[in-house]
Amino acid sequence: MHTFKMQSTLPSLRDSLLPKNSFQRQKSQGEQTYGESYIQRMEILDFDCNRLGRPGVDCYCQHESGAAVLQLQFLINEGALVSASSDDTLHLWNLRQKRPAILHSLKFNRERITYCHLPFQSKWLYVGTERGNTHIVNIESFILSGYVIMWNKAIELSTKTHPGPVVHLSDSPRDEGKLLIGYENGTVVLWDLRSKRADLRVYYDEAIHSVDWHHEGKQFMCSHSDGSLTLWNLKSPSRPFQITIPHGKIQRDGKKPESCKPILKVEYKTCKSSEPFIIFSGGLSYDKACRRPSLTIMHGKAITVLEMDHPIVDFLTLCETPYPNEFQEPYAVVVLLEKDLIVVDLTQSNFPIFENPYPIDIHESPVTCTEYFADCPPDLIPVLYSVGAKHKKQGYSNKEWPIITLQMLYKLKTSKVFEKQKLGEGKPTAEIVEEDPFAIQMMYWCPESRIFCVAGVSAYVVVYRFSKHEVNTEIVSLEVRLQYDIEDIITPEPEIIPPFPDGSSQLPSLKSLSGSTNTVACEGMMKDSIPCLSVKTRPVRMPPGYQPELVIQLVWVDGEPPQQITSLAVNSAYGLVAFGNCNGLAVVDFMQKTVLLSMGTIDLYGSSDPYQRQPRSPRKNKQFTTDGMLFSLVPFSFLIINNCLSPFSVVSVKGSRKLSLPTDLKTDLENRENTFSRSRSSSVSSIDKESKEAITALYFMETFSRKNDSAVSPCLWVGTGLGMVLIISLNLPATEELRQTEPVMVSPSGTVLTLKGAVLTFSCLDCMGALIHSPYEVWRDPNSIDDSEKTRKRKLVMYSPSSSQDMGDHQFAVICSEKQAKVFSLPSQTCLYVHNITETSFLLRADVVTLCNSICLACFCANGHIMTMSLPSLRPMLDVNYLPVTDMRIARTFCFTNEGQALYLSSPTEIQRLTYSQEMCDNLQDMLGDLFTAVETPEAQNRGFLKGLFGGSGQTFDREELFGEASAGKASRSLAQHIPGSGGIEGMKGAAGGVIGDLARARLALDERGQRLGELDEKTATMMASAEAFSKHAHELMLKYKDKKWYQF
Repeated sequence: MHTFKMQSTLPSLRDSLLPKNSFQRQKSQGEQTYGESYIQRMEILDFDCNRLGRPGVDCYCQHESGAAVLQLQFLINEGALVSASSDDTLHLWNLRQKRPAILHSLKFNRERITYCHLPFQSKWLYVGTERGNTHIVNIESFILSGYVIMWNKAIELSTKTHPGPVVHLSDSPRDEGKLLIGYENGTVVLWDLRSKRADLRVYYDEAIHSVDWHHEGKQFMCSHSDGSLTLWNLKSPSRPFQITIPHGKIQRDGKKPESCKPILKVEYKTCKSSEPFIIFSGGLSYDKACRRPSLTIMHGKAITVLEMDHPIVDFLTLCETPYPNEFQEPYAVVVLLEKDLIVVDLTQSNFPIFENPYPIDIHESPVTCTEYFADCPPDLIPVLYSVGAKHKKQGYSNKEWPIITLQMLYKLKTSKVFEKQKLGEGKPTAEIVEEDPFAIQMMYWCPESRIFCVAGVSAYVVVYRFSKHEVNTEIVSLEVRLQYDIEDIITPEPEIIPPFPDGSSQLPSLKSLSGSTNTVACEGMMKDSIPCLSVKTRPVRMPPGYQPELVIQLVWVDGEPPQQITSLAVNSAYGLVAFGNCNGLAVVDFMQKTVLLSMGTIDLYGSSDPYQRQPRSPRKNKQFTTDGMLFSLVPFSFLIINNCLSPFSVVSVKGSRKLSLPTDLKTDLENRENTFSRSRSSSVSSIDKESKEAITALYFMETFSRKNDSAVSPCLWVGTGLGMVLIISLNLPATEELRQTEPVMVSPSGTVLTLKGAVLTFSCLDCMGALIHSPYEVWRDPNSIDDSEKTRKRKLVMYSPSSSQDMGDHQFAVICSEKQAKVFSLPSQTCLYVHNITETSFLLRADVVTLCNSICLACFCANGHIMTMSLPSLRPMLDVNYLPVTDMRIARTFCFTNEGQALYLSSPTEIQRLTYSQEMCDNLQDMLGDLFTAVETPEAQNRGFLKGLFGGSGQTFDREELFGEASAGKASRSLAQHIPGSGGIEGMKGAAGGVIGDLARARLALDERGQRLGELDEKTATMMASAEAFSKHAHELMLKYKDKKWYQF
């Protein structure tokens, strides 16, 4: 019956499986530049790894060429973007579709691109090159114009030297027919596009890095390599109107101030009601070599220097208007750093930064583990949002983040429960820098009960409860002694670590911390019975959110640090937390704050050990020093298994802990496989060669613990590195009142199941094949001010999707190891199905997930394959070579969740989400956000009749007539090559020919034509309205002055 039911769903399930990248969230390590759309409030970052995007978005773009991105230019409020890459290619990106795509590319063959400029509401892009020439590209066709500004025409004929590459291009705010060209050697030319000649030229002795206009178009400012700023007036171009070295020391004898470091970029922004802002990066004095990178803001006579934690890549001032000929009214500065992005508020005098809604610097601390939850309770997200919003730090701007983005829900620092480690203490400085004792290894979260638990690299476990109220309380702590040996152990390096001599045994001790720590000092200052970290003993203020309920620490034994935690499980209904390492298993009651079980792995077998190993609990004392020995005695085969040990290489040197990140997994995987092949013999001798049997998987469930059981009961399933599955019986008090006082009885049941390879995951199905979730407690606030909430009884949910009368008297237990998966019938413990997943590799992650209202087993293999199997029949449904594991990071962070989703860290700074569900792929376009939303372009300020008449020619000119093929001719074909893009429309998939391709192109052309006609209609209506307004104002002006004589004006 069960097999038929599963088979009937196989075709739909199999058709529903298709691996595909869905989203990627990132913040790359090597940003290159920055772009921003004023009206859309959207930002773009450039990276040397060729991706465009911003932290927090679900969209990114990548150049197929692999060239670094040099510059970005938005077509403001038009849904398009131009990128310039280091291979001298321009790309036009369409942002109107949910997945941006390249419409056109233009590759320069003979010249290198150095600078690009796209005027507001213009269809012509100015491109400066390394040879000093300026070319013009039509944005719509992405074809070069025949109009070229050659460097030898721009400079004076008497000049004998080459001016250098073009470093700046911009049109005059006063007259769009004038183009300002800045050359590297200090020459600036104002070129008249109509007459094709230079209106003026300015020369300066120092190299130019950047130029910016005053909004009136009468002055412009340059930044130079000697740390100076020069202000030039168009009426007197022979010499600078003003020269300043902001950070230069003034000489006593009145000479020119000392030169400073180059000012790499300057922006000159005006305000209507205050002094202009001059913002620049660099320019610091040379005598302060150790000074951090800085951004300088000059406002009137005030100079503010903002020091940054990382080198400045680029910055951009956010202004109220996109029109260059109006008062800019700057309100913020976006600063792109190598490892961060900050926004400075210019509206407040102390220039505070905006609090970033997402943690851009999260990767300053390496990510050690990830968990993915796709189906959280609907009330959980708003609660996390409200609590996280209360944690607003001091010193930030009181305004909202000025860029549209996602919101970080909540941030928890687990290190706050421990005392800060004192620097020094006889340790070298280099050793202190490398330490990271608070690194998180494992996480466990129950969204329904809001219980959160973390296990750290320093062999500790912290249990958190969620509360909406702030409290001041002491942190309760327990210490567990978990250190065991087996007879005749052969260590991995016997020539380094001598055999353990026989010694007297002692009982495993358990100690509850109550304000003080007892330290046992032995010969040679050997550490014993002390934890690695010190928990705060004073009352601690706990803000709303996750508050520590209990801290559990493993202690040193006979001079050896505790082994790291390899598995973790929590159950809120039982009030228990279980964790294990390569020595054994510990079960703690976090409601009564007591340890229920602390036992070596071999002791868990009792008489059921299939290898008949001789346990030795408690362990023997060691008589040799631990200086220089390996910190972890776990065999290497358990070091890289998913969720087994720390992702770091951990070494103990004179009692200290040093961490180093892994770099490559290739050698690790080879050693992992070799170790596995050597250690999977069933002989007693080969088992004895295993140094320790690690606990690799834990799972609480309501099931049958023994063959003769007639009813389900609370159990803890334990999986080991040798493929053994043990069932621990849990005897809970009958009532809630007794649960608070009576102890929970924990004992091994004697049941042992076997698999090939280290156990990765467990799950349980009812007789109908539906997933049985672990019982949980409905969340209640433990610190509520409402008495009824405090005294409310615990509400436990024992969940099974099938009705009680249909559950029957048996279950299915699903167990997956790194080599195979098995399904057992309970309580008979008969193996119904077995599937050998891989022979040449091993699994890194396995999870039982729901997909299309069915249950399946999802696996990720070290050879890069993603596989799914139906349950309980274990029939393969998907096996795709998705991603070869080339980095330890992928193996450590890959995780599955429900509805066909998964994620992993593809690099130190990128989280890659993927889906293997066909249904999600089909709906992916609807799930993607819109990068472009139509927004009405703000109207330009009315200049007034007299100001327009006497203030200069502010009118626009026809670029099409000047740069078009009719007047400028065609550019040389050898100069640049036009490459059509592959992303004209979504879903077209590059149809090269045939009826389908022709129809698609015709439809695209029709849509674009209709869009242009609609825009033309809107522009015509706007022009008619403007003409009527102008006629009305002219008539009123005529009536006002018609009776006055000329001398009365």
